[in-house]
Amino acid sequence: MGKRPRFFDSEFKIMAVELSYAKGTAASAAKELGINESMLGKWRRDSRFNARIDELELGSNRISGDNNRDLEQENKLLKKALKEATIERDILKKAVGIFSKGDRNDSVL
Repeated sequence: MGKRPRFFDSEFKIMAVELSYAKGTAASAAKELGINESMLGKWRRDSRFNARIDELELGSNRISGDNNRDLEQENKLLKKALKEATIERDILKKAVGIFSKGDRNDSVL
């Protein structure tokens, strides 16, 4: 019997991509999530699941001469990314707390 292919919805893919950036590498996030590293790499390159691609392209395609406006726009994007990363970190902390409750030994001695 062959393995049945796993299906991942868009929300999971977006969360996995964000986790990979929070962890620093796709390999560590893939290992934690139990998925193939190359699959996570594809998701990181796909703009549907990685909002950072759009932000990076926005930053690299600037040709305007108004440097202050460019810096303000970049600052706004960085603040938004930081806010999203902070929220995701808090969600992950809560999830770890919830899942670790099941790991405790509930026997009373």
